Amino acid sequence: MQTETDTQIKSAKEVINDIETLTEKHNKWRKEECINLIASENVTSSAVDNIYISDLGHRYAEGKPFQRHYQGLQYIDQIEDLTQKLARNLFNAKHVDLRPLSGTTANLSALGALTNYGDTIFSSSIPNGGHVSHTRHGVSGLIGIKDLSFPFNIEEMNIDIDKTKKKIEEKQPKVLLFGASLFLFPHPVKEIAEFAKTYDIKIIYDAAHVLGLIAGKRFQDPLKEGAEIITSSTHKTFPGPQSGIIFGNSDKFDKIETVVFPQVICNHHLHKLPAMAVALEEMTTHGQSYANQIITNAKTLAQSMHELGFNVVAEKLGFTESHQVVVDVSNLGGGKTVAEHLESQNIILNKNFIPGDKINTETMRNPRGIRIGTQEMTRMGMKEDEMQEIAKLLKKSLIDKKDIKQEVTDFKKEFLDVKYC
Repeated sequence: MQTETDTQIKSAKEVINDIETLTEKHNKWRKEECINLIASENVTSSAVDNIYISDLGHRYAEGKPFQRHYQGLQYIDQIEDLTQKLARNLFNAKHVDLRPLSGTTANLSALGALTNYGDTIFSSSIPNGGHVSHTRHGVSGLIGIKDLSFPFNIEEMNIDIDKTKKKIEEKQPKVLLFGASLFLFPHPVKEIAEFAKTYDIKIIYDAAHVLGLIAGKRFQDPLKEGAEIITSSTHKTFPGPQSGIIFGNSDKFDKIETVVFPQVICNHHLHKLPAMAVALEEMTTHGQSYANQIITNAKTLAQSMHELGFNVVAEKLGFTESHQVVVDVSNLGGGKTVAEHLESQNIILNKNFIPGDKINTETMRNPRGIRIGTQEMTRMGMKEDEMQEIAKLLKKSLIDKKDIKQEVTDFKKEFLDVKYC
């Protein structure tokens, strides 16, 4: 490990050269040599990349379009206004806020607007798929609200509807926060929403993982099913720049916008706006075919892995209706062991809790599962045949104990161009 003294010895030119070299190595490795299966990543098109870097990255814009606290924003106002219109049209929403910098800041803004200190919300526990930002370890803890877990039916791999209704009667939460980080099947928003509204409970849906599937009309439509607010990141199944978004039809949206600025964010990284506009247009044009292929690929990969001897979760339910495949690898050393081994073979995925896991020091370090996402490789042009080949590569590496690194690299070199754009 280099020390501060080591850095001081190097010239500025050497330091810059080191950074450029490391960046080039990363780009070559991840873009040209790896099968990227992280469920929370994607790749942007050259059209998005080309417009992402501009003078907007140097500028500041507090407030909303045409209502700023700074000058020099006449074109930025028009860019943001147009991007909002594209998002409203794609998601059929009355209101859109593009200023959040991530899904977590979107959650912070929505929950901060719709709850008060000491209120209770329901969300999914981390072992049952919930994101850390939904819990006392994240946003809920930061703003002083109490998070209680949705009852979960492991057999159905989903929120238990009847038990949730009973728990609503008992606890009367202020907000139900649907959506998850491990997310195989649509949540029962419609089945719970009307019941919840008799208690004046607000419904938020965190669509971070499935926003692209929602845009492609292939998962569920949370706004039609009863959610008032959608929060999301914009770079998982939705192939945009890393950012966040809030949209919906809530009469409380003005309050949410006030929390976004000035309470959570001042400047909202303006260079992401034209990039987001291009991604929105791409998904308006190609979103349905892209979402269809993502889900088809996930189902094919899950079935193929199952047939090759892997313990793929939710077999009786058809494995998945999203971009994700979840595998119990406890018999192969656990999620950490498997993920680290596959990384050495240029297959990139992540360890993950599986519903039913208990949270303790050991399971946090090495949970039972791995989580696989098909959205990035789908965008690089892979289809069912390639999913079957990936399953075979996983078997060769994890079950047959063969070195597949060069085989993976050779395989990936056939898929270097972004599609659906």
